Amino acid sequence: MRRTIVIGIVMVLLMLVSVTVAWAGNAKDTQSGGEKVKVIIGFADKPNHADEDMIRGHGGKTKYTYHIIDAKAVEIPEQAIDRIKRNPRVAYVEEDAEVRVLEETLPWGVDRIDADVVHAGGNTGAGVRVAIIDTGIDYNHPDLDDNYVAGYDFVNDDDDPMDDDGHGTHCAGIVAAKDNDIGVVGVAPDADIYAVKVLDDTGSGYMSDVAAGIEWAMDNEAQIISMSLGSDYPSRTVRDACYAAYESGILIVAAAGNYHDRYTPHGKLIKVDTSVDYPARYDSAIAVGATDSSDVIASFSCTGPDVELAAPGVSILSTVLGGGYDSYSGTSMACPHVAGTAALVIASDPNLTNDEVRGRLRDTADDLGAPGFDHLYGYGLVDADEAILTPP
Repeated sequence: MRRTIVIGIVMVLLMLVSVTVAWAGNAKDTQSGGEKVKVIIGFADKPNHADEDMIRGHGGKTKYTYHIIDAKAVEIPEQAIDRIKRNPRVAYVEEDAEVRVLEETLPWGVDRIDADVVHAGGNTGAGVRVAIIDTGIDYNHPDLDDNYVAGYDFVNDDDDPMDDDGHGTHCAGIVAAKDNDIGVVGVAPDADIYAVKVLDDTGSGYMSDVAAGIEWAMDNEAQIISMSLGSDYPSRTVRDACYAAYESGILIVAAAGNYHDRYTPHGKLIKVDTSVDYPARYDSAIAVGATDSSDVIASFSCTGPDVELAAPGVSILSTVLGGGYDSYSGTSMACPHVAGTAALVIASDPNLTNDEVRGRLRDTADDLGAPGFDHLYGYGLVDADEAILTPP
């Protein structure tokens, strides 16, 4: 009888253990199973250890914990997102959307904005720190090697921001190609260049990397950020990072974007999008449209009330990978003309704030199109000679 009772108790215990293990296994599958997605989680205040434990508890993995904004970039099981949103410490959860280079369609521009006139007066933007947030830079290029200071590769997570696409190298040359009797000369040929690689060899990347790149530029005391990249997606994380950088005193210049088609998830064409891309559309950034050699807005240039300035962007000759030169077109090429001009303005008076530099770029621009501000040219074509403060 006793033996029968003992055997019965043991069997009941085994059944309970089996049920408990099965329940725990199912709970684990619910938390961490399924496809993981890239998201950015914003918090009510600075993320802490409990927030990291919460992410891990949901089967997630942290990519970045930002310190200029209260957010983390993570990979998380898709089914965990709704539960995370209900956490009282979570302010928002947004897609870690893709960004792309603002494609060229394949340096009269330096001449057109009178940067060469400024050089003749002795101002070459010497020592002004410009961060090129893009595909990296070919820092071995003979027109760029002397100006390259430092950088970081957020695509491969290392300190070698070598360009493997070419877009960032072309933009860097427009800003600061050396005046060395070879190749081309940039708008600010003695500016210091910082390469921040956030786009891969296909010209694509993620908002989380762009935000990390902005944070890196801030930490390394850049004075100007030039971003020839864009997306339809209004990332709150990148918006907050741009705002933090601008509040710290950095001037942010971004390409307005090139016309592109929008499609439904099923591949149906919705419309051709002509509105300014993000991050150029944020108030903290100067959105730059592109003009041709006749001072006419380029056929591909995005337009609208967010365009602040225009600059040369059609058939612009600049540096490319392997030490060569080629002509590209796009608002990507217009953006670094304005970033380089800003470097000349800062060099003319290092005490100017970013607001004051921005004001000078606006106030001295050559008015094009309709009188005053308009939706094609903004305040007009950037004019380096007029924008700088001539020393007494």
